[in-house]
Amino acid sequence: MKPKTVENIMKIVLWTSGLATIAVLLMILAYIVSRGIGKLSIDFLTQSPRRMGMEGGVYPAIVGTVYFTLLTIAMAAPLGIAAAVYLTEYSKENFLVKSIRFGNDMLSAVPSIVFGLFGFAFFVTRLKSVTGGWSILSGALTGMLMILPVIIRNAEEAIKTVPREYKEASLALGATKEQTLIHVTLPTAMPGILTGVILGIGRIIGETAAFLLTLGGSILLPTSVFDPARTLAMHIYITAMEVGAMDMAFSAATVLIAVVLILNLLAHGISNRYSRFSSR
Repeated sequence: MKPKTVENIMKIVLWTSGLATIAVLLMILAYIVSRGIGKLSIDFLTQSPRRMGMEGGVYPAIVGTVYFTLLTIAMAAPLGIAAAVYLTEYSKENFLVKSIRFGNDMLSAVPSIVFGLFGFAFFVTRLKSVTGGWSILSGALTGMLMILPVIIRNAEEAIKTVPREYKEASLALGATKEQTLIHVTLPTAMPGILTGVILGIGRIIGETAAFLLTLGGSILLPTSVFDPARTLAMHIYITAMEVGAMDMAFSAATVLIAVVLILNLLAHGISNRYSRFSSR
């Protein structure tokens, strides 16, 4: 078979695979939105659930999702980036560093329910006087443990891609290693680091099992991080599987898709801004 023919066949296969993936995604989104759009209204977005979610809205779940996600990222991102900086910039390739990387990779494969059981036993029960028991703080600490491996691995790989010439030029101009890290390495690697953060957000915002054991699932509006709450994903599960209000569940799923889309657009906007900054 001629090379040109093989190339054309591969193009057709790849294009077909890509289009099929997009088509499946659009079909899923269209089905969910078509089932949920009927219940969407201002009242649905601003009212609290009634009759265990069969009536009312999802406002407490939206607030709980935002509070929980922001607190989780606020704790996980600095710690994960700091760990990646240590592994790439300050540590030597030895048995300890290899063990840390291996443990990090193992943690990323642990099922979420295991994190949930640990969070319940440690954060909810043992540290109840600190976290308030079932609370946003307990859920965020559990979520932090879940997404740390993703953030660390992506940040580490992003830092490794920074050209050595950038660092050497900064050091040659008299900058210290810390100044080079803050003003050269991290801004250049920021798009890749934010990719890890986006993946982490995607994991926790759609998770249910682990947070049923730590967040508490309250339908009341949380007023602090020590209050129990529920995320939109938890609300969808409870209204669909325990209450049986499928129309309300699909409407909540539509809102969740919109929230995820907004968070991803914000993250991509920040990433593009850093990309333009680092290319100057």
